[in-house]
Amino acid sequence: MPAKVTERPLGICCTFSDGSRCERHLDVPAGTALGRDLLVGLAGLVHPHGSVDAASTVDHYVRAARYMVATLAEGGFCGGAGELTRPKLAEYWMGATVAVEACTRTMLVGFETATGGLAGGVRELAWGRAFNPQRYRRALPPYPEAEWARLTETATATIEESFAAHREALAGAARGADPAVGGWEANNLAWLLVRTGPSTLAQLSAHVGISTQTGRGRGGYGETSRALFPHLDVTVAYLLGLGIYSGVVPDGIADLVVDDIDWAGDASVLLRYVKGRTGPESVTLGRRAVRLLEQWLSHSALLRGFLAPHQARQLWLGLTQEGSRTVSAGPVHRNVIHRWVASHGLTDSEGRPLRIHRHRIRTTHLSLRDKRTWTGNPRATIDPNHSPAVEGDHYLTVATPTQHRAVETIIADAQHDLVRRAHPPTVVTDDDLAALAGSYPALVAELHLDDA
Repeated sequence: MPAKVTERPLGICCTFSDGSRCERHLDVPAGTALGRDLLVGLAGLVHPHGSVDAASTVDHYVRAARYMVATLAEGGFCGGAGELTRPKLAEYWMGATVAVEACTRTMLVGFETATGGLAGGVRELAWGRAFNPQRYRRALPPYPEAEWARLTETATATIEESFAAHREALAGAARGADPAVGGWEANNLAWLLVRTGPSTLAQLSAHVGISTQTGRGRGGYGETSRALFPHLDVTVAYLLGLGIYSGVVPDGIADLVVDDIDWAGDASVLLRYVKGRTGPESVTLGRRAVRLLEQWLSHSALLRGFLAPHQARQLWLGLTQEGSRTVSAGPVHRNVIHRWVASHGLTDSEGRPLRIHRHRIRTTHLSLRDKRTWTGNPRATIDPNHSPAVEGDHYLTVATPTQHRAVETIIADAQHDLVRRAHPPTVVTDDDLAALAGSYPALVAELHLDDA
């Protein structure tokens, strides 16, 4: 159940992914509308719509909202978020702590996303750069080569094996028949599932006319269902693969819908996404990312056809577990990714379970891309955060007159060498040299040259 704003008393009630619930009251002065607007923004950040998935995190946001409402009320402001002005909000954030500014800024962005109720100047300020940057946060370094290779190989192998099994199952369904007539056999089970969609073992057994226990004993149901319909284990592999190949920000990838994909021919895709800090962006995908996205749409097409329109438009979807009809559509929860790492035995360089941080995947992608662009060597040390123009300004621009003259001399010498090489060489034989020496006195006399 999504988070819900309560009116009396004013607060928020949340249900998290592990089934736990929490209810928090804002406890602000009566007659202030800003508190409710901030809670509306917070509700959009809580699971399943956002990444807030713990009561302790909700507490941080509620405290920040309570402090903001109380501080502005002392200054005479009792309106809602739509009545905030850019100067008042800037004044408050400049005097707030890092944590309070970060939480209230995020809640105002959530309020704008949910209602579109912020004024233009306030909207730009909320989406903009923080007045109190969180300096304790360090940029994540790229993955070491060995860990990156293991992650890439595991995701690629999962994708290739699952898609091969999917195509084989579809081919088997074309050869199969109704299992009620043809018997309990893999191709016949695939034939039925292609027509009925995701089904439980009990439903298939009832269709054939046998007990669930008998169907379980005959086997084949789990493998056929997993091959035809992507489960979340496969979805995670495609999700990480797209990040590895494209370098799109994680929140942009997680919130993609099918309508965000613009096909420009057979080999080019313009992908529209929303970056949390800057807003809507777009990128033209490379060849490998295009092929992966095309394959995922093919892989998930059968399952997508049995879903309601609001689920089918989500790019990422999959069955939650084997033998279930429950489909997860939308952003993949981080706990699912943790289970994927554990199930595939991915470890870091010290033998511990590999921590998948999708921002770090983006950093590694950009690092490898820029290093290949500069030298073709993945171990190059060019800063991946610098564009070629910036690197040129740093390392190739002359700074002093002496350096400028030295560079001009080098250029002039190089141009002289090029001009000299363009002329054919002059070959002088011994006879030519003897004739020149013999005619030299006469040549000096004709030119009227003196000793000087």
